[in-house]
Amino acid sequence: MDALTRITPHIWQLPFLVGHVYLVALTDGGFAAIDTGIPGSAPAILDALDRLGGGPAALRQIVLTHHHLDHMGSAADLVAATGARVLAGALDAPVISGARPEPPLDLIPGEQVVHEGVMAQLAAGAMPPLRHVGVDTPLHEGDTLDDWPEPVRVLHVPGHTEGAIALHLPQSRLLFPGDTIATDPTGSRVLFGPFNVDRARALASFRRLTALDDVDTVCVPHGVPVRTGARALLSAATPEADWR
Repeated sequence: MDALTRITPHIWQLPFLVGHVYLVALTDGGFAAIDTGIPGSAPAILDALDRLGGGPAALRQIVLTHHHLDHMGSAADLVAATGARVLAGALDAPVISGARPEPPLDLIPGEQVVHEGVMAQLAAGAMPPLRHVGVDTPLHEGDTLDDWPEPVRVLHVPGHTEGAIALHLPQSRLLFPGDTIATDPTGSRVLFGPFNVDRARALASFRRLTALDDVDTVCVPHGVPVRTGARALLSAATPEADWR
């Protein structure tokens, strides 16, 4: 059984080896999932929802921060099991649906080595094939999300993918950065997210997110969520030096 970590009264982290999922309690009694893990992760997500007191029908929204395999990988299975709506950045929607191929990555040499290792690990794990899924609600800069327990700002943060998004909850001072921001395995250092389609634009998006004043908690998909001292860690980040 995968552990659930409560981040706030309304938000839980469901950790995976590759790509964490976050669950959010909505005001209508349902839940939203932020990302869905690699293909094959749906049973663990449904089990987590059950432990939180919701059956499959309680999953109302699936918010995909971007189109990479470890984020959209189980969206189609979850939609089939729950009927949830899929929300994602408008520019990533054609890749998520399968209408457009995934663009090539802009990797520096250090990233290339790490990327090859990650892909080999996934291949060795007998991962099911990826199933594409339609996007019901394309998201843009400045959009808001319905039925969340507090206001949510959608931020378009291109570079990791063309349509990558982050979610900012100013009232809770909480950020879902997608893969633009990661942390090291101890959570003591903020890292620039690797494996981008446009490294220069991703760096600009990273700087935008790390400059946000009203952020105390950073719910990263890779690494350990930042729960304390976020402002200092974000300010101390050295993204240009990461992965070299």
